[in-house]
Amino acid sequence: MQKIKPTSDARKTGTDLVFSAIRQTSPTPRIDIVRITGLSPATVTSITADLIANGLIEEVPAAKTAKYQKRGRPRVDLKIRGAAHLVAGVKLTDKIVTVIILDFDGARISDFSLPTEKPIHSSLETVDLLDDALKQALASANLEISDISGVGIGIPGIVDGPSGYVYWSPAISDRKIFLQDMLIERLEVPVFLDNDANLVAIAEQRFGLGREARNFIVVSVEQGVGMGIVIDGKLHRGFHGCGAELGHTKVHLDGALCRCGQRGCLEAYVGDYALLREASTALDSLSGKSPDVQMDILLSEARQGNQLAVSIIERAGRMFAMGLANVVNIFAPELIILAGERMRYDYVYGGEMIAEMKKSIMQAGAPSPEVRVHKWGDLMWAMGAAAFAIDGVSEIALKELN
Repeated sequence: MQKIKPTSDARKTGTDLVFSAIRQTSPTPRIDIVRITGLSPATVTSITADLIANGLIEEVPAAKTAKYQKRGRPRVDLKIRGAAHLVAGVKLTDKIVTVIILDFDGARISDFSLPTEKPIHSSLETVDLLDDALKQALASANLEISDISGVGIGIPGIVDGPSGYVYWSPAISDRKIFLQDMLIERLEVPVFLDNDANLVAIAEQRFGLGREARNFIVVSVEQGVGMGIVIDGKLHRGFHGCGAELGHTKVHLDGALCRCGQRGCLEAYVGDYALLREASTALDSLSGKSPDVQMDILLSEARQGNQLAVSIIERAGRMFAMGLANVVNIFAPELIILAGERMRYDYVYGGEMIAEMKKSIMQAGAPSPEVRVHKWGDLMWAMGAAAFAIDGVSEIALKELN
């Protein structure tokens, strides 16, 4: 497989437009590419010929619909050539590293999970951990690092996606580190690093509930609260690439201590660690149990009517509703997706929380956004990281053609 070098910029040319159109609508006929891009038929024909010659796209038999039943030369569609490149997507949490291998067209090749021995690592330990997980994942698929063209990695925290600079992550003990550069030096392959919630938004846009929406917001609740924003079909990161930190918006002046070091953050009332911190002083049944088991006990106690547990859960639901209402009042999205494994917890997505959110929305007669729940786990987060890597590898490959 061809070795490619990473770059931070790509020229917006006809080649980029054509390739993007094929990526979004694959498989698609040339006539539809002309309509989508606004380029002339001759230009589209020339560009697609170059892309085919360079092995990035391929022709496939067109779908046998009525409009293709005419006599003459068989019609063909264009699609991304899956064999052009392989990429890996990696999701890092406090408990597990999940890796998925995709081809260039987004088809799954294999997946792999590696439990972590501790929730927080130094930057060097993090590089070791990700390196080990990736190599084990590749070995399980009979692949080597030289077989892949890029690696996408999603981590929690405040990350400058374009540069891969990590200001802070709850999974890493060090702050202000050039983690992407460290990983490129270790892996010797292009690495694309971003906040994990941003990559969930990419996954929803590419594979999930956001495929038909131009403006949507993904909110995830795990140990903390993450948010990914898509505006006019594009991921919005904010200045320096590290905005959308819903979990660290303030909901209580001088309130509960957040793991970021500040007080009153939304996740200090909604995140797992926040709920368990409060519950541990009230429920003896949590003592000596793992955090996952403690959460299950807390929710079970609340459902059985334990008033202390109920009060903890209800306050978390009200705080979460407040946070979502603020998001709606600022962005007015057409769709909000509540994503992640924690969506099995009804205090996060239940009807009472949605109703509470709507009470705080400044509607002025306008309809409320649709709220949908997507209960997917770490593997789909890794798919978002892999899709991010596909975009990065595509940018590199197209730059070499321009």
